[in-house]
Amino acid sequence: MDLINDVVHPDGSYAREGYAEQVGSRGVLEQAAAAADLARSQGIAVIHVTVGFSTGYPEWPAGSPVFAPCRDEKRLQLGEWGTQHHEQVRPLPGEVVLAKHRLSPFHGTALDMILRTQGVDRLLLGGVSSDLVVMSAAREAHDRDYRVEILEDATAAANQELHRAALTLLARTATLTSVDQALAH
Repeated sequence: MDLINDVVHPDGSYAREGYAEQVGSRGVLEQAAAAADLARSQGIAVIHVTVGFSTGYPEWPAGSPVFAPCRDEKRLQLGEWGTQHHEQVRPLPGEVVLAKHRLSPFHGTALDMILRTQGVDRLLLGGVSSDLVVMSAAREAHDRDYRVEILEDATAAANQELHRAALTLLARTATLTSVDQALAH
């Protein structure tokens, strides 16, 4: 989730906030790519989630501390380089790409319907940031009765302290695992 250029690429608008450094040092893109490849080889659906806003920012939440700078700084504009998935984790033709306008990929999207239509009851979550999108998705998925597993080695936050704190909280509603453990079949 949110493995887009603005968040994970060194030239992205969020790179200076620590995301690109953490993603690089933790090998998140490599692990996320491995997870997607393993899932595909096992016939498991891969869904890509992108945070962003349409031209003119009509969905932009002005009162959000997380998204406040987006409109003025032209961050996270859908259809631009910044909201494209990083080249290491680009979607394959036919894979679902879901745009969201808030932290949770369930809020205001068709994600739940897509999952239920495909008979999915177990979610393997990875992405950036572990304390924002991953935590939001895990909690909401938990409350919708999905079995949730966090691919810890395919997640990162702006810094290690936030990542560790997020994992502590995530362990209350999800299983913490690794790419290899979750997809070992």
